[in-house]
Formats: sequence, C-alpha cells, structure tokens
Amino acid sequence: MKRNGFMKAEIWRRSEDSTGGSCLSEGRQLGSSGVQGAYQRLQDTYRKGVDLAADRLNALAGISHHFRFFRTVSQSDIQPGFDVSYIYHHFYLKPTVCPRGTVDASDCAFRNDRPLFDCATCYKTFAGEIEASPKPYVHCIHKPALTQDMKTARTNHCNNMGYRSGAPTLLASTGEEE
Repeated sequence: MKRNGFMKAEIWRRSEDSTGGSCLSEGRQLGSSGVQGAYQRLQDTYRKGVDLAADRLNALAGISHHFRFFRTVSQSDIQPGFDVSYIYHHFYLKPTVCPRGTVDASDCAFRNDRPLFDCATCYKTFAGEIEASPKPYVHCIHKPALTQDMKTARTNHCNNMGYRSGAPTLLASTGEEE
C-alpha cells in the first residue's frame, strides 16, 4: 500500500494548515486573532490532543515557561465507523513569557528566543472523547533536536496504533465465501 506523508494514503485524510503564522507586535500577541485563533479553529478532537501534549509538557519539572499551541504542521484522521476516530496531529508548541503553571495563558506573549517544541500525537476517540486504550501517544521534542529516526518512530507508532485494533479492516469483509 502506498504511503502518503505519515499515514497510509488510502485510509487517512490529510489536511495542511498554513494559518497560524505569528501575529506579533512588539513581542506581544494581538488579541485573540492569529495564533490563538488558530487554536480555536482546530476541531475539538484535535484541540484535545494539543491540550494533552501541552499539559504533559507544562507538567515537566525542567520546564520553566508555559507553552501554547503555535501552529499545525499536518493532521489526519480515520473514521472506521461506530463513532470511532483515529487522530494524528503534528504541531508546534511555543514557549510564552508566562511561568509554568499559568492557568489562563491567553494573554501570554510568545517568546522568540527559545526553540519550538515539535509535537506529534495520535490517539483513538469514541464519541469525541480520547480513549484510554490504546494509550494515547504524545511525543514532543525541541525542534532542532528532532531526528529522522524520531520521525520514523512516530510514523510507525501511529500507523500501528490504528491497525492494532483491526479498525480499518472491520468493514472490509464482504461476507462472500469462495
């Protein structure tokens, strides 16, 4: 089966998001437009994955600044039916001037002196909620440190996650005997 990007071409729908470029003036974000608007424009199922990654990153002891969604690199999903979806989202988180643990970071300006975190998440949802099984996959690393091997590992993990449950082949049987 031919591969397209991170997911199998015949099964995953892909979309690119070129919006979400920074909208900064004198180091401060302008209102709720720009990047914060890009987060708000994400579908709810993708926002839940961003929140999961940001919560995990912001909880790390070595992190001193609060991180927020910056922009989507790519996203895809498979919907085998029965209100189940397998979500893949590749995006950037960017540090803000606010300290770690900030509850409302909507007014926190982005820092431009720190590298982005390159994040990939993949998880299964049922009725719009992230399922505990298979365990959601979250991988975030400073963008300059991301290697091709890490990208390959992400791809393999996410591709296997959807196929482990057999979901893509669930409705493939025609029921005909030979």
